[in-house]
Amino acid sequence: MSHLKVLKSLVGKEFSQSPSPFMRWLNPTLLAVEKGNLIFQYRVRPEWLNPVGGLHGGVTAGIIDDAIGATMYSLDETDYFFTTINNAIDYFSSARSGETVIAETSVIKQGKQFMNAQCNLWNWDRSRLLAKGSSNLFKTEIRTTLGAEGSIAKQKQLILT
Repeated sequence: MSHLKVLKSLVGKEFSQSPSPFMRWLNPTLLAVEKGNLIFQYRVRPEWLNPVGGLHGGVTAGIIDDAIGATMYSLDETDYFFTTINNAIDYFSSARSGETVIAETSVIKQGKQFMNAQCNLWNWDRSRLLAKGSSNLFKTEIRTTLGAEGSIAKQKQLILT
């Protein structure tokens, strides 16, 4: 099954089987999938807050980075892994514990080796833009294992199960 079909089968479900441990910790719900575009929903948890009770900028950056990473998976380039080479994030507003935030991603440019993608983080009804991130990613060949979980095949199996 293609990566895109796998992702489409997860629409409406918690993204708890991601090969990314950080994504599993964030535990978003996948709302929509198209090639190069994903929409995730997150419930802001107390451990995501800064000292004044707003969504921490580091968690915001992590959401943006991981959502963009998942978007690369939707491109069905099975022989490659995309690694982030930079993130540029503008912060406009915040969210509080218990609120729902929406991350919408899109691929801006798909080159032979480099990709550019963006992610907008919104409040639940998309009436307030919380942050906007842009990332450049580098396409690498998968030749080694990924993370502590084992092989790429095992990582892919996590998504399929």
